[in-house]
Amino acid sequence: MSNKSPEAFRTISEVSKDLAIPQHVLRFWETKFIQIKPIKRGGGRRYYRPEDVEILKGIKNLLYNDGYTIRGVQKVIKENGTRKILLKSSKSQTKDFTDRENQHNEDLLSGVNNHYSMSDEKRKKLMDVLNNLVTLKSNINQK
Repeated sequence: MSNKSPEAFRTISEVSKDLAIPQHVLRFWETKFIQIKPIKRGGGRRYYRPEDVEILKGIKNLLYNDGYTIRGVQKVIKENGTRKILLKSSKSQTKDFTDRENQHNEDLLSGVNNHYSMSDEKRKKLMDVLNNLVTLKSNINQK
């Protein structure tokens, strides 16, 4: 984190660096989440309020750590407001970059996607469960 006061406004480059999220992703999230409202000054330069940064941390946590989609996060915010993601964000982040986040970022940079991969054994078990469910459904529909 920078040497600025916690109440200070942050530029997009500062927020991008602090959250380890590319600037284009932050601009994209602005289009998907109306709750993020950076102040735009001359030349279109963005300044994020502390509340914006906290909302961004919550969105990042839901997307990257909890596996939500953008629509899923939008639904959470619509149903519960930003308080839920702010509370979840503050509980999950005891420091700016947890070991889990750092590992995730390293994996993204190196192109490794082990977090989402599945062993053949687990895949086979899941397929067996799926086949059992399909059989049960067809048995129910026959009655």
